[in-house]
Amino acid sequence: MVNGIAILFLCGLGLVGADQLREELQSVHHRLGLLQATLPKNIDYDKIDTRAVATDDTKCLEDMAELFSGLKSGSYWALKMLDSWGSLPSGLLYGTFYNLGNFDECLSIHQEISSSQTIQGKYCFLAVPLKDVLDTGIASLESMQIKIASCFPASCSATQMENYAGQLYQNVFNLTKSVDITIDEEGCQTSDPEPWDGLTIFTVVILSVLTLIVGCCTFYDYFLCENQKQLPALVKIISARANSRALFRLVDGTSNPNVIDCLHGIRCMSLIWVVFLHEHMYSLISPNINFTYALEWLEKPMASFFVHGYFSVDSFLFIGGLLVSMTALRTMEKTKGKLNVPMMYVHRIIRILPVLAMAILIYVKLMPVVSGGPLFKSGFHGKEQCINGWYWDLLFIQNYATESCLDQSWYLAVDMQLYILSPLLLIALYKWGKKAAFGIVVLVVLLSGCLFATQMVNHYSMSIKNGGGDDEANSKLYLATHTHAAPWLIGFLFGYFLHLNRGRKFELSRLVVWSGWLFSLAMIFTSIFALYPSGKWSAPPLSTVEESVYYTFTRLAWPLAMCWVVFACMQGYGSLANSFLSTPLWQPLSRLSYSVFIWHMFVQEVNSRNVRTSTYFSTYTVMLNFWSDFGISLVMSYVLYLIIEAPIGGLDALWRPTGNVKPPSAVQPILTSVVEHKTNGDEAESKLEARTD
Repeated sequence: MVNGIAILFLCGLGLVGADQLREELQSVHHRLGLLQATLPKNIDYDKIDTRAVATDDTKCLEDMAELFSGLKSGSYWALKMLDSWGSLPSGLLYGTFYNLGNFDECLSIHQEISSSQTIQGKYCFLAVPLKDVLDTGIASLESMQIKIASCFPASCSATQMENYAGQLYQNVFNLTKSVDITIDEEGCQTSDPEPWDGLTIFTVVILSVLTLIVGCCTFYDYFLCENQKQLPALVKIISARANSRALFRLVDGTSNPNVIDCLHGIRCMSLIWVVFLHEHMYSLISPNINFTYALEWLEKPMASFFVHGYFSVDSFLFIGGLLVSMTALRTMEKTKGKLNVPMMYVHRIIRILPVLAMAILIYVKLMPVVSGGPLFKSGFHGKEQCINGWYWDLLFIQNYATESCLDQSWYLAVDMQLYILSPLLLIALYKWGKKAAFGIVVLVVLLSGCLFATQMVNHYSMSIKNGGGDDEANSKLYLATHTHAAPWLIGFLFGYFLHLNRGRKFELSRLVVWSGWLFSLAMIFTSIFALYPSGKWSAPPLSTVEESVYYTFTRLAWPLAMCWVVFACMQGYGSLANSFLSTPLWQPLSRLSYSVFIWHMFVQEVNSRNVRTSTYFSTYTVMLNFWSDFGISLVMSYVLYLIIEAPIGGLDALWRPTGNVKPPSAVQPILTSVVEHKTNGDEAESKLEARTD
C-alpha cells in the first residue's frame, strides 16, 4: 500500500514537472518573440560591412558572419549577444555615464556552430565621448566619457571591433557623422577562467598550511589538554581558542592608574572613521546614475567628515607617539636608562611585516579569485604597483620611493620611520629631560614651517574643488613623514608629560575644565568644518596662503585637542566623553584594529567593483554599504587575525626572559605603535593602556 502511494506520488510529480517544463519552454519561446520585437527595426545588417573589422583573422570574420546570420534568423544565442549590450543611458545630464548591460548574459554565450567553430561571448566597454552624443555646453561634462557595455565574439579583439561598433551605432541612431568609439582590450572579459600562476598557488597553500596548524593546535587545546596550565607555550600562542579568549576578554582598568582606557575608544572611533571615509571614496567612483548629485553632496556639511577624514590618521599617529614614550620611558626608568633597541625593532617587524606581506599577496592574487564582475577585469587596482614595487612597502619607505602598493600602507611607513627614530628621542629625554622636550617642541615648529613653506612655494592645493591634490602635492604634503610627523611628536611629548606626572591628581576648577573642553571641541570642529564655506562650487577658491595656514595649523590643533581629551578622561574630568570612550566594549575591536585596518579595503573594493547594475549615491546607501562592508571586514579580520597575526606576532612571547609566556593575542597590535620590548613580567606595567593583558 505504501509503495503504491509512493508510485502515485512520484508519477504526480512527473506530470507536474512535465507540465512546468512545457510552460517554461512556451515562456522561453514567448520571451524570444518579445526580444525580437524589441530589437531596433531600423538596423540594416546588410549595410554593416563586416570587412571593416580590418583584420586578416579569418576566425573573427567567420564568427561575425555567423553572428549576423543568427541575428537575421532570430537565433537565441545571437539575440542574447545583442540583448546583453548596454545602450545610451538615460539621465546623461544627471551624471549617468555608465550602462553595464548584462554581464552574465554575455559571458554565458557558448554556441557550438560546428566541430571546428564555437562562439563565446566577450564583454567589453565602449567609450563614447559625451560631446559626440550631447551638446551640454558645460566644459567639465564634455570631457567625460560614456561607458556602454557591448558583447562580441571572443575571437575578435577590441581594436577589431571599434570600427564595427561605430557603424552599428550610426546605423541604429541614423547619425550623419561618425562616432569616436574606443574599446580597451584590458577591460574585456570572457568566461574562460585565468589559470592560477605559481604565486597564487603559493598564497592558497600558505594560507591552508597556517589554517591547518591553527586548527591542530586548537583541537589539542580544546579536546586533548585537560589542564590549561600545562598547555605548551607554542600551542598557547597558536590556538584559536586561547587567542579568541584573550581577544574578547574585557579588562576593568579602574583598578590600575597606569591604564588609559579612553585610548581604546579613540582608536576605535578613528578606525571606524577611516573605514567610513574609504566607503565614501569607493561609492563616489562607482557607476552612479547621479554623478552630478554626488558633486552637489560634496558641498553639504556632512561631506566635511569625508573631505577631512585624514584627521583620523592624525589620531592614530598621536596615540602611537604617546604609547612609545610612555612605555619606553617607564622601562628605561627601571633599567637605569638601558634600551634594547635591536629587540624593539625585531618585535616591531614581527608584529607588522608578516601581516603586510600576506596582505599584498591576498590583495593581488586572491581578489580576482574570490570575485568578478563588469568592473573587475584588472583585479586589485594597485596590482601594477604591487608587482613592480612590492618590496618598497616591506621596507616601509614607499611614501618616499614610489606609489604605495596597498593604499593604506603609507601610514605604516610613516609610523615605522618615526618608530625607528624614537630611540634617539627617548635617550635624549631620559638624559636631558625638559631640555630635550623643548628641543622636540622646536622640531615640531620647524616641521610645521617646512609644511607651510612646501605648500606656499609650490602653490599646492588639497581642495577637492581644485582637483583634490595632484600626485605631487599628495606625496609631498600628505604622505611624507616629515610633513606628517607633528601629531606623532605631540603625542610623544604628551606621553613624556604623563610619565613625569604618573599618579598625580590635578585639581582643576570648573572654569578650567569647561574652558579646556570648549577649546578642544573648538579646535576639533574648526579643523573639520573651517573650509565648509569655501568648499561650495560657486564660492571663490581659497588663496594659497589661506589654505597653507589652515593645513599647517590644523595639523597641530588636532593632536593638541586629543591631549586634552586624554588628560581630562584620565583625571576624572571626562564625564560622558570618558564613559563613552572608556567602555570595555571597545577593547575587542581595539585589539583587532590592525587587522581591520589592513583588510577592510579588500572587502570594500571587492564589493564596489562586483556590481552588475548602475548604483545610486546617497548618504543612506553609503551607510548601508558601510555597515555591510564593516561587518564582513570584521569577520575576515578576525579569521585572518587567528591564522596570521596572532600566531606569528606572538612568537616574541617565547623570547621573554621572565619565562611567563602569555597568549600573544593579549598583546596589543602594532597599529598604535606599542613598544614590545618589556623585560619584566610585571602585570601592572604590562597592562599599560592598550596592552590589555
